[in-house]
Amino acid sequence: MDRALVPPYSEQSHAPGTFMPLKPDTLAMTVMLAFMTALGPLATDLYLPSLPHIGAALGATPAAVQLTLSTYLIGFSVGQIVYGPVSDALGRKPVLIAAFALFVAATIVCAAATSVEMLIVARALQAFGGAGPIILARTMVRDLYEGPRAGREMSMMGSIMGITPIVAPILGGVLQIAFGWRSTFVTMAVGGAILAVLAAVLVPETNRFCDASRLAPRAILQSYAKVLKNHSYRAYVALLALSYAGLFAFISASSFVLQGVYGLTEIMFGIAFAICSVSFVLGTLIGTRIVLRRGFDGTIGLGVALLALGGIGQWLGAFLLPGQIVALIIPEMIYFTGIGLVLPQAMAAAMAPFPERAGAASSLAGFVQMVFASAAGAGVGAFVGGSAMPLVTASAVSGLGALAIFSGTKRLRRKAI
Repeated sequence: MDRALVPPYSEQSHAPGTFMPLKPDTLAMTVMLAFMTALGPLATDLYLPSLPHIGAALGATPAAVQLTLSTYLIGFSVGQIVYGPVSDALGRKPVLIAAFALFVAATIVCAAATSVEMLIVARALQAFGGAGPIILARTMVRDLYEGPRAGREMSMMGSIMGITPIVAPILGGVLQIAFGWRSTFVTMAVGGAILAVLAAVLVPETNRFCDASRLAPRAILQSYAKVLKNHSYRAYVALLALSYAGLFAFISASSFVLQGVYGLTEIMFGIAFAICSVSFVLGTLIGTRIVLRRGFDGTIGLGVALLALGGIGQWLGAFLLPGQIVALIIPEMIYFTGIGLVLPQAMAAAMAPFPERAGAASSLAGFVQMVFASAAGAGVGAFVGGSAMPLVTASAVSGLGALAIFSGTKRLRRKAI
């Protein structure tokens, strides 16, 4: 059924003067979940303009400062694998509040760091905390909605979250110029604290299958094993991993390629990056309009076609028209539109068969997605030099790979809800 579920909390009375929990099928609930998913990306994008200044202030080499990004990815990956099963056992809300608390505390340490080593450790803890809200927001969507309706909610959240990579680097640059690099972390801490308070007051407990016995390590492993046995789950997670790998390859290499190869200035690079981010938002908006009619696979099918088209277009543009920025950006816009269609729907489809293990399904999918993304970013980064070919080859491979998996797993995906 494609309707919002009616969880137990909606039937409970509330004392006069207290805040009512947010309800499903409301814009307020969608916005709250979207802000939760945006916290992790914000913690990366906001401080990017400050990286050179952090090195100068702390007397650190560029390689050491780069570790603040690498350790964030490690902490984020580890956090993703933990929060889902724990929230299946103890409930979403207490785990969410604990994750917010860790994020805020670690971010305050980042702001007060007196050495790059202290900042690196604090960034890892910040990432571990920041992984919680994004995993739990996805899990709550599965708790509250079924079928394509969950996919529509994911797309709406993606549309709101997509504003983050457009706005955060600009805001980070303003903060750096006006107040210095520590102000970016202060801003993150304030934002995290506000979201924590809103979550404590307004977010309802959505887990209808709490079972503390699932907290045992053996039970967690059994949950993961059951999720992995599902053929459709593996197919959708593969689509997630490939599409996100292409996205992360661009994020990792775009500054070197667009500025070093195509000669864009810092401002022009920011504009080009924003154009691609807007294309992602466009894809998520299209998804919200068509998923209820076309279902998961109809929407994902359109997305993987755009991934393949954009990936091939990038490769041909770089091969036939080297140095022509339009030959890269236009196919990249097509590619990003495909990502906006695929990511929310594939995540919702992967979790659909597991209402009682939504946390484990979300965690495992997020972990695999991040591992593939990190490998793609590292691989492209190792070969990027005086050519765009490593980047566009990664896009073409991921796009064609997603199309091949989608075409080859049709029978397996029929077992999905």
